Amino acid sequence: MDLVRAPADLAPALRALLDGMVVVDGLAEAETVVGTGDGAVVAVTRDGDVLGPHYAHGGSAGAPSLLEVQAQVDEAAAELARLDARCGELAAAQQDATRLRAEQAALTEDLAERRRRADREKSAVAQQLGRLAGQARAAAGEAERSTAAAARAQEALDKAVADAEELAERLAVAEEAPAEEEPDTAVRDRLSADGANARQTEMEARLQLRTHEERVKALAGRADGLDRAASAERETRARAERRRARLRHEARVAAAVAAGARQLLAHIEISVERAAAERADAERAKAARETELGAERSRGRDLKAELDKLTDSVHRGEVLGAEKRLRIEQLETRALEELGVEPAALIAEYGPEQPVPPSPPAEGEELPEDPEHPRNRPRPFHRVEQEKRLRAAERAYQQLGKVNPLALEEFAALEERHQFLSEQLDDLRRTRADLLQVVKEVDERVEQVFTEAYHDTAREFEGVFSRLFPGGEGRLILTDPDHMLTTGVDVEARPPGKKVKRLSLLSGGERSLTAVALLVSIFKARPSPFYVMDEVEAALDDTNLQRLIRIMQELQESSQLIVITHQKRTMEVADALYGVSMQGDGVSKVISQRLR
Repeated sequence: MDLVRAPADLAPALRALLDGMVVVDGLAEAETVVGTGDGAVVAVTRDGDVLGPHYAHGGSAGAPSLLEVQAQVDEAAAELARLDARCGELAAAQQDATRLRAEQAALTEDLAERRRRADREKSAVAQQLGRLAGQARAAAGEAERSTAAAARAQEALDKAVADAEELAERLAVAEEAPAEEEPDTAVRDRLSADGANARQTEMEARLQLRTHEERVKALAGRADGLDRAASAERETRARAERRRARLRHEARVAAAVAAGARQLLAHIEISVERAAAERADAERAKAARETELGAERSRGRDLKAELDKLTDSVHRGEVLGAEKRLRIEQLETRALEELGVEPAALIAEYGPEQPVPPSPPAEGEELPEDPEHPRNRPRPFHRVEQEKRLRAAERAYQQLGKVNPLALEEFAALEERHQFLSEQLDDLRRTRADLLQVVKEVDERVEQVFTEAYHDTAREFEGVFSRLFPGGEGRLILTDPDHMLTTGVDVEARPPGKKVKRLSLLSGGERSLTAVALLVSIFKARPSPFYVMDEVEAALDDTNLQRLIRIMQELQESSQLIVITHQKRTMEVADALYGVSMQGDGVSKVISQRLR
């Protein structure tokens, strides 16, 4: 009120109208004042903006800029998107409520149907209980009647038995009485008939008694079955009663749920209507903002199209300039490479402003002798004519073929290369001859060493074989004696008393002993500092083993023998023994024992 001037009679009305309103400098201060107030404070800026707890009004007089309009359009679009999302959520909620309402209606209908079905089942059970009760009463009456009939049958049976016993006694008395006189035939027949009737009566009474007993048993079983059926029906009726109670409870719950769903649906419909109204307002604001935005975008597109045209024009000019500069550089480079003339001198001497000298005569052509003849005088430069002359000169140049100015240097280089390769070839030939000589000497040496080793081994083999096979014969035979470098060696062994032509016909011990004989022969022909043998005597008997041991003792004189064996007799001639044993913990241990 301190900032308002008005007549005195309007002051109370203005004071009531402006109650709770304060004046601030800007929107930031207005937000602070409204935010810290108790909800009844309204802030007004000096530009005319009104900001309350739940609303705001703009009052600035300045025209908004394009950026402000764009910001407002973006805010309106965001608000519209938010409202669209809210509408979608409300629509989804409405659909969920509708679906829930349909489900509850279906559930209510299902519960009602289940209730009606339970009522029908209850009526059917009551009818069946009544029917079973009537059957039980009928069965009880039938059982009583059957019991009375059984009692009567029992009495008749007892009477028939008594009559039969009486008749039997009378018959016995009659038979024991002295046959002084023949009894009367009529009396005898009557007595026989009475006995037969008594027996028939007894049989019928027994049959009737058995029949009544079977009927009593059947009726008792039926009564028990009816009692069980009645118990089952009573249990079924109790379950049906409990089921009806549960269905009534479920129906009450479903009715409560349906009522809640209807209330929720009503609230949702109100919310949907409110959201639809807000959406319509937002769409109208969006349409206005989109109209402004479309105008600004159209203007922006026009400006961008004009800028693109200018940019393309500048770019084409730059590209053409670059192409021209590149063409000039290529021509200058070509002039230097092909003609050896600087571009400035070439333009000065042969530029388009210089006259063109007369062309030389073609093959078979004669020039006029008059120096003033136009054919002998220079002519002004004409591009089309000079281009034709250039193409003709290029064709003539191509017909001449390429000229290699470095042919002499290349020839000298090739000649030097040829001389170098010739010298290398001579060296290779000499090297080949030297290598062939070395190979010949090596072959001769190998042949000599092999021949000497073969003869020594063959000589020792005969002696060793005869010692291992007393009375036998063994020798080594060359398969190709004329070519000692490629020949093979055959072992011929004939134990005493055998004519063997194949090694497979020898026994295991004989083959092992033959191999040992060849091995010992090689040892004797070319001794070595030590020998290693791995169970060479495993297949030998005692006699052959003793012979092999004697040969090993001979080898001990000049060489050291390492023998892996399981034979005790071989161990006896050794100087030292080494054994490997395993302890209880699975760890192997080496044991050594020196004998000599």
